[in-house]
Amino acid sequence: MPDTPVATLLIAGTWQTAPVTFEVVDPASLEVIGTAADAGPDHARIAVEAAVAAARGWAELAPEVRSGHLRTAAAVVRERGEELAVLLSRENGKPLAEARGELSGAARMLEWAAEEGRRAYGRVTPSDAAGPGLVLRSPVGPVLAITPWNFPASMLARKVALALAAGCPVIAKPAEQTPLIATALLEILQSTGLPDGVLQSLTTTRPAELVDALLSGPGLRKVSFTGSTEVGLGLLRRTGDRLRRTSLELGGHSPAVVLPDADLEAAAAGVVAGKFFNAGQSCTAVNRLYVHEDVAADLLALVEKKVAALRVGRGDAEGTTVGPLIDRAGMEKVERQVADAVEQGATVLIGGAPAETGLAGNFYLPTVLTGVTPQMLISREETFGPVLAVQTYGDSDDVAQLANDTEYGLAAYVFGSDLRRIWRLLDRLEFGVIGVNEPSPVRPELPFGGQKNSGQEREGGSEGIEAYTEVKAVALRF
Repeated sequence: MPDTPVATLLIAGTWQTAPVTFEVVDPASLEVIGTAADAGPDHARIAVEAAVAAARGWAELAPEVRSGHLRTAAAVVRERGEELAVLLSRENGKPLAEARGELSGAARMLEWAAEEGRRAYGRVTPSDAAGPGLVLRSPVGPVLAITPWNFPASMLARKVALALAAGCPVIAKPAEQTPLIATALLEILQSTGLPDGVLQSLTTTRPAELVDALLSGPGLRKVSFTGSTEVGLGLLRRTGDRLRRTSLELGGHSPAVVLPDADLEAAAAGVVAGKFFNAGQSCTAVNRLYVHEDVAADLLALVEKKVAALRVGRGDAEGTTVGPLIDRAGMEKVERQVADAVEQGATVLIGGAPAETGLAGNFYLPTVLTGVTPQMLISREETFGPVLAVQTYGDSDDVAQLANDTEYGLAAYVFGSDLRRIWRLLDRLEFGVIGVNEPSPVRPELPFGGQKNSGQEREGGSEGIEAYTEVKAVALRF
């Protein structure tokens, strides 16, 4: 385990500490693995001033110069991949294999943003009687990037890389549960020679107080937030009398639909992977499984066998496939949803109880519930834990309505082989990201974001960099 610096605040080009620090714990053992500086409002105000001062110079650099910093950082992340994966696994609890994959994804995101920074195009419109028109794009300005604990490396890389590539200074606010991996990645980026104030980071246990200070003046021009729907909507309400561009990637309640012509072995593997990755603590995790009644028995037999093969334990232990929940609150939510479902008639096919690991952390057995109905809590609330809720259906047209019956619209999954039937579902599903026979639909090349209460704007793809630019319309008269 690498030594953890207390100087986790990056402000105006300098790594700093603070009078108050906080402990970071391993969620598997609840052991303290490091400390971080606890930033306050004064740090926030200085950081905004530094970002504003750096904005013009960074925006005026050639795109290929900005991209060079990102490419260099991506190479270092790949070189130090194992060291960073161990840190991520210890701090977040996820299995090492998943941590390695997340770091690889972070490097890919840095590389993608470096390429997209050279393609933030405008356009020329046809001339009218007076002359042609131009549509220009320019950096939106200083950005606040608020990142979550469940994917603290990839989410940070996605936001920071796209903002920097577009020409925007960034103030990162990592989740208080996972400040160490964020600090390690930001150190790599800063070490590429970024100008002072272009990249800054504020670790804190007082996020509301800190964010209020950051938003108190006109300096910040955009907020990019990934987290719960409740907090994201709260950010919008705190806009007051000053509009800011706001990207929100919020909660999800993802359905997976298994059609009667699906390859059941592949569908079972996809559902299990999509559900239990990161112990189900993902906004894109499969929460609700809708399986056609004609194939339900066969599919569930395969799912049960695959779930039984999962191994619960600390993330850096050999053979672990499901790590701990991040905290006690997460555990209590899972227990509450399972108890409510069973009380209302659901059956526990497998799991359904805390896992005995001999560790102090909050571990729950990978669980499958059958006989779930729309009235149960688990059908209405995002779970964020290793529990799969199963319902059967008979009519393929009705299943789209069942899948859409939620305030969320982030991710959905379809398993089948008839492209006409799949296409009809794609047209009707109200979700921003859809995996077709694919349990991992999040890719740098594709725009990521949700509909309804799952968010606004997009990250990734060519749409991702547009979220960090403003549009200017220019009418020319010759």
